[in-house]
Amino acid sequence: MTEIKLKPKEHRRIEAGHCWIFSNEIDGLDTAIEPGTLVRVLDSEGHCVGTGFFNPHSLIAVRMVQKGPEPLPEDFIFQNLDKAYDYRKEIGVRKYGRMCYGESDNMPGLVVDRYGDILVAEILTAGMEKQKDAITAALKKIYKPKGILYRADSAFRTLEGLGNTPEVVGEVPDTVQIEENGVKYEVPLRVGQKTGFYYDQRENRAFLKPYFKDKLVLDLYSYIGSFGITAALDGAAQVWGCDSSAAAVEFANKNAELNGVKELAVFHRDDAERILSAMKKKELPDQPDFVLLDPPAFAKSRKNLPKAVGLYVKLVKMALEGLEEGGYLAFSTCSHHISRELFVDIIRQGVSKSGKRAVLVELRGQAKDHPILMGMPETDYLHFALLQLR
Repeated sequence: MTEIKLKPKEHRRIEAGHCWIFSNEIDGLDTAIEPGTLVRVLDSEGHCVGTGFFNPHSLIAVRMVQKGPEPLPEDFIFQNLDKAYDYRKEIGVRKYGRMCYGESDNMPGLVVDRYGDILVAEILTAGMEKQKDAITAALKKIYKPKGILYRADSAFRTLEGLGNTPEVVGEVPDTVQIEENGVKYEVPLRVGQKTGFYYDQRENRAFLKPYFKDKLVLDLYSYIGSFGITAALDGAAQVWGCDSSAAAVEFANKNAELNGVKELAVFHRDDAERILSAMKKKELPDQPDFVLLDPPAFAKSRKNLPKAVGLYVKLVKMALEGLEEGGYLAFSTCSHHISRELFVDIIRQGVSKSGKRAVLVELRGQAKDHPILMGMPETDYLHFALLQLR
Protein backbone atom coordinates (compact mmCIF):
# COMPACT_ATOMS: atom_id res chain seq x y z
CA MET A 1 0.00 0.00 0.00
CA THR A 2 1.21 3.52 -0.84
CA GLU A 3 2.54 5.50 2.11
CA ILE A 4 2.43 9.21 2.86
CA LYS A 5 4.35 10.96 5.60
CA LEU A 6 3.18 13.79 7.82
CA LYS A 7 5.17 16.79 8.92
CA PRO A 8 6.30 16.88 12.57
CA LYS A 9 3.46 17.01 15.13
CA GLU A 10 0.74 16.85 12.44
CA HIS A 11 -0.34 13.39 13.61
CA ARG A 12 -1.65 14.70 16.93
CA ARG A 13 -5.08 15.74 15.68
CA ILE A 14 -5.61 12.29 14.11
CA GLU A 15 -4.63 10.58 17.34
CA ALA A 16 -7.13 12.83 19.15
CA GLY A 17 -9.94 11.48 16.99
CA HIS A 18 -10.16 13.72 13.93
CA CYS A 19 -10.45 12.07 10.49
CA TRP A 20 -9.05 14.68 8.10
CA ILE A 21 -5.49 15.46 7.04
CA PHE A 22 -4.98 18.66 5.08
CA SER A 23 -2.61 18.96 2.15
CA ASN A 24 -0.28 21.39 3.97
CA GLU A 25 0.24 18.82 6.75
CA ILE A 26 1.88 16.30 4.42
CA ASP A 27 5.63 16.12 3.94
CA GLY A 28 6.12 16.03 0.16
CA LEU A 29 2.66 15.90 -1.42
CA ASP A 30 2.78 13.44 -4.36
CA THR A 31 0.29 14.75 -6.91
CA ALA A 32 0.89 11.74 -9.17
CA ILE A 33 -1.04 9.40 -6.84
CA GLU A 34 -4.49 8.64 -8.23
CA PRO A 35 -7.34 10.34 -6.33
CA GLY A 36 -9.16 7.90 -4.07
CA THR A 37 -6.17 5.64 -3.47
CA LEU A 38 -5.96 3.95 -0.07
CA VAL A 39 -2.75 4.97 1.71
CA ARG A 40 -0.95 4.21 4.97
CA VAL A 41 -0.36 7.41 6.92
CA LEU A 42 2.97 7.71 8.75
CA ASP A 43 3.97 10.26 11.34
CA SER A 44 7.23 12.21 10.88
CA GLU A 45 9.20 9.39 12.53
CA GLY A 46 7.77 6.70 10.25
CA HIS A 47 5.21 5.16 12.63
CA CYS A 48 1.87 4.22 11.05
CA VAL A 49 -1.02 6.23 12.50
CA GLY A 50 -3.73 4.78 10.26
CA THR A 51 -5.19 4.21 6.81
CA GLY A 52 -7.19 6.57 4.67
CA PHE A 53 -8.30 7.67 1.22
CA PHE A 54 -5.92 10.08 -0.51
CA ASN A 55 -6.78 12.84 -2.95
CA PRO A 56 -3.79 15.07 -3.85
CA HIS A 57 -6.07 17.59 -5.56
CA SER A 58 -8.28 18.27 -2.54
CA LEU A 59 -7.63 20.58 0.42
CA ILE A 60 -8.64 17.62 2.60
CA ALA A 61 -5.92 15.35 1.24
CA VAL A 62 -6.59 12.29 3.40
CA ARG A 63 -9.82 11.04 4.97
CA MET A 64 -9.09 8.39 7.55
CA VAL A 65 -11.01 5.12 7.63
CA GLN A 66 -8.99 3.38 10.34
CA LYS A 67 -6.62 4.45 13.10
CA GLY A 68 -3.58 2.46 14.11
CA PRO A 69 -1.01 0.28 12.31
CA GLU A 70 -3.24 -2.76 11.75
CA PRO A 71 -3.96 -3.75 8.12
CA LEU A 72 -7.32 -2.66 6.77
CA PRO A 73 -9.67 -5.69 6.46
CA GLU A 74 -10.48 -6.62 2.87
CA ASP A 75 -14.21 -6.41 3.63
CA PHE A 76 -14.01 -3.15 5.61
CA ILE A 77 -16.81 -1.62 3.52
CA PHE A 78 -19.25 -4.37 4.52
CA GLN A 79 -18.03 -4.44 8.13
CA ASN A 80 -18.46 -0.69 8.59
CA LEU A 81 -21.89 -0.54 6.94
CA ASP A 82 -23.10 -3.56 8.89
CA LYS A 83 -21.88 -2.04 12.16
CA ALA A 84 -23.58 1.23 11.25
CA TYR A 85 -26.89 -0.59 10.78
CA ASP A 86 -26.46 -2.40 14.10
CA TYR A 87 -26.23 0.99 15.81
CA ARG A 88 -29.40 2.23 14.07
CA LYS A 89 -31.28 -0.86 15.19
CA GLU A 90 -30.13 -0.24 18.76
CA ILE A 91 -31.66 3.25 18.73
CA GLY A 92 -34.85 2.07 17.02
CA VAL A 93 -34.18 3.42 13.52
CA ARG A 94 -34.76 0.63 11.01
CA LYS A 95 -37.11 1.39 8.13
CA TYR A 96 -36.74 5.14 7.69
CA GLY A 97 -33.59 7.05 8.61
CA ARG A 98 -29.90 7.72 8.02
CA MET A 99 -28.07 4.41 7.85
CA CYS A 100 -24.58 5.79 7.20
CA TYR A 101 -23.26 9.17 8.23
CA GLY A 102 -19.79 9.54 6.74
CA GLU A 103 -16.89 9.85 9.15
CA SER A 104 -19.05 8.98 12.16
CA ASP A 105 -19.47 5.49 10.66
CA ASN A 106 -15.86 5.17 9.39
CA MET A 107 -17.12 5.77 5.85
CA PRO A 108 -15.85 9.27 4.97
CA GLY A 109 -17.78 10.79 2.11
CA LEU A 110 -20.69 8.32 2.13
CA VAL A 111 -24.25 9.13 3.18
CA VAL A 112 -27.01 6.51 2.98
CA ASP A 113 -30.66 7.20 3.81
CA ARG A 114 -33.29 4.49 3.92
CA TYR A 115 -36.81 4.96 2.60
CA GLY A 116 -38.29 1.56 3.32
CA ASP A 117 -37.11 -0.77 0.57
CA ILE A 118 -35.37 2.06 -1.32
CA LEU A 119 -31.94 3.42 -0.43
CA VAL A 120 -30.65 6.84 -1.50
CA ALA A 121 -26.91 7.36 -1.26
CA GLU A 122 -24.54 10.26 -1.80
CA ILE A 123 -20.89 9.60 -2.56
CA LEU A 124 -18.97 12.80 -1.92
CA THR A 125 -15.31 11.74 -2.14
CA ALA A 126 -13.00 10.12 -4.67
CA GLY A 127 -12.14 7.38 -2.18
CA MET A 128 -15.74 6.24 -1.77
CA GLU A 129 -16.33 6.54 -5.51
CA LYS A 130 -13.60 3.95 -6.09
CA GLN A 131 -15.39 1.66 -3.60
CA LYS A 132 -18.81 2.03 -5.24
CA ASP A 133 -19.11 -1.60 -6.33
CA ALA A 134 -18.23 -2.80 -2.83
CA ILE A 135 -20.71 -0.33 -1.33
CA THR A 136 -23.48 -1.55 -3.62
CA ALA A 137 -22.74 -5.18 -2.81
CA ALA A 138 -22.74 -4.46 0.94
CA LEU A 139 -25.99 -2.47 0.83
CA LYS A 140 -27.68 -5.24 -1.12
CA LYS A 141 -26.54 -7.86 1.38
CA ILE A 142 -27.51 -5.88 4.47
CA TYR A 143 -30.81 -4.29 3.38
CA LYS A 144 -31.97 -6.31 0.35
CA PRO A 145 -33.47 -3.17 -1.20
CA LYS A 146 -35.61 -3.00 -4.32
CA GLY A 147 -33.38 -0.22 -5.55
CA ILE A 148 -30.49 2.12 -4.76
CA LEU A 149 -30.29 5.67 -6.07
CA TYR A 150 -26.87 7.30 -6.08
CA ARG A 151 -27.50 11.06 -6.11
CA ALA A 152 -24.68 13.05 -7.74
CA ASP A 153 -25.71 16.70 -7.48
CA SER A 154 -23.65 17.78 -4.46
CA ALA A 155 -21.05 20.51 -4.94
CA PHE A 156 -18.64 18.40 -2.86
CA ARG A 157 -18.33 15.97 -5.79
CA THR A 158 -17.05 18.77 -8.00
CA LEU A 159 -14.41 19.65 -5.40
CA GLU A 160 -13.28 16.03 -5.43
CA GLY A 161 -13.11 15.93 -9.24
CA LEU A 162 -16.17 13.69 -9.60
CA GLY A 163 -18.97 13.79 -12.16
CA ASN A 164 -22.61 14.68 -11.62
CA THR A 165 -24.42 11.78 -13.29
CA PRO A 166 -26.75 9.89 -10.94
CA GLU A 167 -26.93 6.09 -11.02
CA VAL A 168 -29.77 3.70 -10.29
CA VAL A 169 -29.28 0.11 -9.17
CA GLY A 170 -32.47 -1.93 -9.42
CA GLU A 171 -35.78 -0.03 -9.48
CA VAL A 172 -36.24 3.37 -7.86
CA PRO A 173 -39.53 5.33 -8.14
CA ASP A 174 -39.63 9.11 -8.40
CA THR A 175 -41.37 9.37 -5.04
CA VAL A 176 -41.88 7.17 -1.98
CA GLN A 177 -44.19 7.36 1.02
CA ILE A 178 -42.63 7.24 4.47
CA GLU A 179 -43.85 7.66 8.04
CA GLU A 180 -42.18 9.58 10.86
CA ASN A 181 -43.58 10.29 14.31
CA GLY A 182 -46.98 9.12 13.09
CA VAL A 183 -46.95 11.52 10.11
CA LYS A 184 -47.00 10.34 6.49
CA TYR A 185 -44.95 12.04 3.79
CA GLU A 186 -44.62 11.65 0.06
CA VAL A 187 -40.93 12.30 -0.60
CA PRO A 188 -39.28 13.23 -3.93
CA LEU A 189 -36.17 11.11 -4.31
CA ARG A 190 -34.65 12.26 -7.60
CA VAL A 191 -35.22 16.01 -7.43
CA GLY A 192 -35.72 16.70 -3.73
CA GLN A 193 -33.18 18.46 -1.54
CA LYS A 194 -30.28 16.32 -0.22
CA THR A 195 -31.52 12.70 -0.40
CA GLY A 196 -35.17 13.81 -0.39
CA PHE A 197 -36.00 14.25 3.31
CA TYR A 198 -34.41 15.74 6.44
CA TYR A 199 -34.25 12.88 8.89
CA ASP A 200 -31.90 14.91 11.07
CA GLN A 201 -34.84 16.95 12.43
CA ARG A 202 -36.93 13.91 13.43
CA GLU A 203 -36.44 14.27 17.18
CA ASN A 204 -36.87 18.05 17.08
CA ARG A 205 -40.22 17.69 15.34
CA ALA A 206 -41.33 15.25 18.03
CA PHE A 207 -40.05 17.57 20.77
CA LEU A 208 -42.17 20.49 19.52
CA LYS A 209 -45.49 18.62 19.54
CA PRO A 210 -46.73 19.79 22.98
CA TYR A 211 -45.99 23.43 22.12
CA PHE A 212 -48.19 23.58 19.02
CA LYS A 213 -51.60 23.30 20.73
CA ASP A 214 -53.95 26.14 19.73
CA LYS A 215 -51.12 28.09 18.09
CA LEU A 216 -51.20 30.05 14.84
CA VAL A 217 -48.05 28.66 13.23
CA LEU A 218 -45.90 30.23 10.51
CA ASP A 219 -43.61 27.62 8.89
CA LEU A 220 -40.82 29.32 6.93
CA TYR A 221 -38.53 27.42 4.54
CA SER A 222 -41.13 24.67 4.87
CA TYR A 223 -39.76 22.33 2.14
CA ILE A 224 -42.28 19.44 1.92
CA GLY A 225 -44.10 20.44 5.09
CA SER A 226 -42.65 18.22 7.80
CA PHE A 227 -42.68 20.77 10.64
CA GLY A 228 -45.94 22.43 9.61
CA ILE A 229 -47.91 19.23 9.15
CA THR A 230 -46.63 17.95 12.50
CA ALA A 231 -48.00 21.16 14.03
CA ALA A 232 -51.37 20.74 12.35
CA LEU A 233 -51.70 17.16 13.58
CA ASP A 234 -50.77 18.14 17.13
CA GLY A 235 -53.30 20.81 17.88
CA ALA A 236 -52.27 23.94 15.99
CA ALA A 237 -55.22 26.20 15.23
CA GLN A 238 -53.79 27.04 11.79
CA VAL A 239 -50.53 26.57 9.88
CA TRP A 240 -49.25 28.76 7.06
CA GLY A 241 -46.13 27.53 5.27
CA CYS A 242 -43.95 29.11 2.65
CA ASP A 243 -40.97 28.03 0.56
CA SER A 244 -39.23 29.54 -2.47
CA SER A 245 -39.52 26.25 -4.39
CA ALA A 246 -42.78 25.67 -6.27
CA ALA A 247 -42.08 21.93 -6.37
CA ALA A 248 -41.56 21.80 -2.59
CA VAL A 249 -44.80 23.70 -1.99
CA GLU A 250 -46.67 21.27 -4.21
CA PHE A 251 -45.37 18.32 -2.16
CA ALA A 252 -46.16 20.11 1.11
CA ASN A 253 -49.79 20.60 0.10
CA LYS A 254 -49.99 16.98 -1.07
CA ASN A 255 -48.64 15.86 2.28
CA ALA A 256 -51.16 18.02 4.13
CA GLU A 257 -53.92 16.29 2.18
CA LEU A 258 -52.32 12.87 2.76
CA ASN A 259 -52.57 13.49 6.52
CA GLY A 260 -56.08 14.93 6.43
CA VAL A 261 -55.08 18.48 7.41
CA LYS A 262 -55.28 20.33 4.09
CA GLU A 263 -57.66 22.90 5.62
CA LEU A 264 -55.43 23.44 8.65
CA ALA A 265 -52.03 23.50 6.91
CA VAL A 266 -51.72 25.61 3.76
CA PHE A 267 -48.46 26.14 1.90
CA HIS A 268 -47.56 28.85 -0.63
CA ARG A 269 -44.56 29.84 -2.67
CA ASP A 270 -43.16 33.01 -1.15
CA ASP A 271 -40.07 34.74 0.23
CA ALA A 272 -39.43 34.25 3.94
CA GLU A 273 -38.09 37.76 4.53
CA ARG A 274 -41.12 39.29 2.81
CA ILE A 275 -43.45 37.27 5.03
CA LEU A 276 -41.54 38.24 8.18
CA SER A 277 -41.65 41.91 7.18
CA ALA A 278 -45.42 41.67 6.66
CA MET A 279 -45.77 39.92 10.01
CA LYS A 280 -43.95 42.74 11.81
CA LYS A 281 -46.24 45.30 10.14
CA LYS A 282 -49.29 43.17 11.06
CA GLU A 283 -50.21 42.90 7.39
CA LEU A 284 -50.90 39.14 7.49
CA PRO A 285 -54.56 37.98 7.72
CA ASP A 286 -53.83 36.68 11.26
CA GLN A 287 -50.89 37.26 13.58
CA PRO A 288 -48.83 34.07 14.13
CA ASP A 289 -47.76 33.22 17.68
CA PHE A 290 -45.34 30.43 16.70
CA VAL A 291 -42.66 30.80 14.02
CA LEU A 292 -40.74 27.83 12.61
CA LEU A 293 -37.51 29.11 11.06
CA ASP A 294 -35.41 26.41 9.37
CA PRO A 295 -33.34 28.24 6.73
CA PRO A 296 -30.83 26.59 4.38
CA ALA A 297 -27.11 26.29 5.10
CA PHE A 298 -26.06 29.85 4.25
CA ALA A 299 -22.53 29.08 5.54
CA LYS A 300 -21.37 26.68 2.83
CA SER A 301 -17.73 27.61 3.40
CA ARG A 302 -15.67 29.36 6.04
CA LYS A 303 -15.08 32.19 3.58
CA ASN A 304 -18.73 33.27 3.56
CA LEU A 305 -19.30 32.65 7.28
CA PRO A 306 -19.54 36.35 8.28
CA LYS A 307 -22.21 37.01 5.63
CA ALA A 308 -24.12 33.89 6.67
CA VAL A 309 -24.06 34.90 10.33
CA GLY A 310 -25.46 38.28 9.38
CA LEU A 311 -28.32 36.67 7.48
CA TYR A 312 -29.17 34.34 10.36
CA VAL A 313 -29.13 37.22 12.86
CA LYS A 314 -31.41 39.23 10.59
CA LEU A 315 -33.94 36.38 10.31
CA VAL A 316 -34.03 35.79 14.08
CA LYS A 317 -34.47 39.53 14.67
CA MET A 318 -37.30 39.81 12.14
CA ALA A 319 -39.11 36.75 13.50
CA LEU A 320 -38.96 38.04 17.08
CA GLU A 321 -40.09 41.52 16.05
CA GLY A 322 -43.29 40.04 14.68
CA LEU A 323 -44.10 37.94 17.75
CA GLU A 324 -45.95 39.11 20.85
CA GLU A 325 -45.24 38.18 24.46
CA GLY A 326 -45.73 34.44 24.98
CA GLY A 327 -44.93 33.65 21.34
CA TYR A 328 -42.45 30.96 20.31
CA LEU A 329 -39.62 30.82 17.79
CA ALA A 330 -38.06 27.49 16.77
CA PHE A 331 -34.81 28.26 14.92
CA SER A 332 -32.27 25.92 13.27
CA THR A 333 -28.98 26.07 11.39
CA CYS A 334 -27.44 23.19 9.45
CA SER A 335 -23.82 24.02 8.60
CA HIS A 336 -20.77 22.53 10.31
CA HIS A 337 -19.15 25.95 9.99
CA ILE A 338 -21.64 27.19 12.61
CA SER A 339 -20.49 25.93 16.01
CA ARG A 340 -22.86 25.53 18.95
CA GLU A 341 -21.27 28.60 20.56
CA LEU A 342 -21.70 30.68 17.40
CA PHE A 343 -25.30 29.47 17.04
CA VAL A 344 -26.13 30.69 20.55
CA ASP A 345 -24.38 33.99 19.81
CA ILE A 346 -26.47 34.41 16.64
CA ILE A 347 -29.59 34.04 18.77
CA ARG A 348 -28.28 36.52 21.36
CA GLN A 349 -27.58 39.07 18.62
CA GLY A 350 -31.01 38.54 17.06
CA VAL A 351 -32.76 38.94 20.41
CA SER A 352 -30.75 42.05 21.23
CA LYS A 353 -31.43 43.70 17.88
CA SER A 354 -35.15 42.90 18.13
CA GLY A 355 -35.46 44.77 21.42
CA LYS A 356 -37.47 41.88 22.84
CA ARG A 357 -36.97 39.76 25.99
CA ALA A 358 -36.66 36.05 25.27
CA VAL A 359 -35.81 32.89 27.20
CA LEU A 360 -34.20 29.76 25.83
CA VAL A 361 -36.66 26.92 26.40
CA GLU A 362 -34.33 24.25 25.04
CA LEU A 363 -31.18 23.85 22.97
CA ARG A 364 -31.00 20.71 20.83
CA GLY A 365 -29.13 19.09 17.94
CA GLN A 366 -29.42 16.45 15.23
CA ALA A 367 -31.18 13.10 15.50
CA LYS A 368 -29.27 10.13 16.90
CA ASP A 369 -28.99 8.42 13.52
CA HIS A 370 -26.60 11.28 12.66
CA PRO A 371 -24.07 10.42 15.40
CA ILE A 372 -21.58 13.08 16.47
CA LEU A 373 -18.01 11.82 16.41
CA MET A 374 -16.15 13.06 19.47
CA GLY A 375 -12.88 14.52 18.28
CA MET A 376 -14.44 15.76 15.03
CA PRO A 377 -16.66 18.81 15.61
CA GLU A 378 -17.56 18.96 11.91
CA THR A 379 -19.95 16.04 12.46
CA ASP A 380 -21.95 18.21 14.88
CA TYR A 381 -23.68 20.40 12.33
CA LEU A 382 -27.38 20.80 13.23
CA HIS A 383 -28.28 23.24 15.97
CA PHE A 384 -31.86 23.81 17.11
CA ALA A 385 -33.34 26.19 19.68
CA LEU A 386 -36.80 26.91 21.01
CA LEU A 387 -37.27 30.45 22.36
CA GLN A 388 -40.22 32.11 24.05
CA LEU A 389 -40.84 35.83 24.39
CA ARG A 390 -41.49 36.91 27.96
